[in-house]
Amino acid sequence: MSAADDRRDASGRQRGAARSQGRTQRSAAAPSRRRRGSDPARTAAYDVLRSVDGSDAYANLVLPPLLRERRISGRDAAFATELAYGTLRLRGRYDAIIAQAANREVGTIDAPALDVLRLGVHQLLGMRVPAHAAVSETVGLAREQLGTGPSQFVNAVLRTVGRASSEEWQDRIAAAAGDDELGRLAVVQSHPLWVVRALREALVGNGRSADEIEALLAADNEAPRVTVVARPGLVDQEQVVEETEGAGLVGALARTAVVLTGGDPAALPSVRDGRAGVQDEGSQLVALALTEAPLDGPDERWLDLCAGPGGKAALLAAVAGERGARIVANEVQPHRSRLVEQALRAVPADAVEDVRTGDGRTLGADGPGSYDRVMVDAPCTGLGALRRRPEARWRRTPADLAALSALQRDLLVSALQAVRVGGVVAYVTCSPHLVETQLVVKDALRAAARTGTDVERLDTPAVVRGIAAGGVDLDDERTDVQLWPHVHGTDAMHLTLLRRTS
Repeated sequence: MSAADDRRDASGRQRGAARSQGRTQRSAAAPSRRRRGSDPARTAAYDVLRSVDGSDAYANLVLPPLLRERRISGRDAAFATELAYGTLRLRGRYDAIIAQAANREVGTIDAPALDVLRLGVHQLLGMRVPAHAAVSETVGLAREQLGTGPSQFVNAVLRTVGRASSEEWQDRIAAAAGDDELGRLAVVQSHPLWVVRALREALVGNGRSADEIEALLAADNEAPRVTVVARPGLVDQEQVVEETEGAGLVGALARTAVVLTGGDPAALPSVRDGRAGVQDEGSQLVALALTEAPLDGPDERWLDLCAGPGGKAALLAAVAGERGARIVANEVQPHRSRLVEQALRAVPADAVEDVRTGDGRTLGADGPGSYDRVMVDAPCTGLGALRRRPEARWRRTPADLAALSALQRDLLVSALQAVRVGGVVAYVTCSPHLVETQLVVKDALRAAARTGTDVERLDTPAVVRGIAAGGVDLDDERTDVQLWPHVHGTDAMHLTLLRRTS
């Protein structure tokens, strides 16, 4: 390729033959006129965004090993984490701002240049980075990664963005949305419009006010604190708090939860050896609810139908070990089965009957009436965990719901077959979407009834209140539980407890 072929115009688009996205491109400028190298933290954040865009990777799986590999730690690691995650969360807002500042649609900007711009805008409007540093460092990143032409474009756009505050820019993009209230919320709070509509419907469908939608969307954009689970019988809350050396607080809801105010959870001895693990407090609470749900008859054999990657399975197994029960952990994907085995490494061997790889939809027919307690933590859109997986909001579409809800229904029907009469099933999703929660349960109960399986709904709010460490805001008019980030400070976990009666 000739030097002419590698030129880029001021928009960031390359002239001539295409180069693969994300590939490092060196500026032809004299060394004295360009940066010697990019800031490692910003480069790491950029590489995460390129992986998310280019290979559908998940940021929470890409960033930690990347930081370890490049030996980025301490404040630099925290900076890279906030830069990458914050940019992904607020991508919709920043794209609207970039479009105004550049006076062009973001779809006409090359993806690598757009990612650099997003990183720069987040530093200007979403982080405590001085404007001159945000611009100069991001332009240096653009020069190193993309070349001189795109760096000039990045410089021009960021200087325009820097002339107004975050609040002023939000007013501008809100005004551009016109009188459409949900459209305004979608762009300002950085959620796809279909997600905003679905979440508002979920609020109303769970007895809450539609007016809470803005608070919910805002909570999705807040970086959550890391929560650790102290697995019963292996380590207790107080021990984990002591390990944090002042950087840990007892959770507000789950008796097993420790909320970190700082530090790396992987540095805790109990996390390193598997006696504890990173797990959202809402996820802990719904798992504990299954262990305390009232059942009739023996309580000896439990099943986690969709166990990967193993967080709930490890908590259930720890409680089972305290009671003399055993757990079977089933996972359909072999690599996730290995993650389950890793999560269970500290649990006494006699508490784990088996970690098996198989299709949970057939398990009920293969072993009907074999279990006393069954967890169905069904695959879902993940709309309840947008704080932790910010890219999910941009990756999911309404078309995903049909396939997922059919799978969820089949898994729940299988669980109702697998549980014995008098036993209990917990249906859990990390999504509040009504199609994935209430409608799935209704469909599954109808399908079970056609096979002669009778099921009753348990008073799930009463069970959750009975195990919660403090007061918990729940709707007593419902038999299921829906947690919310803006109300409970957890992921938006759904829980329905069911008992088989015949």
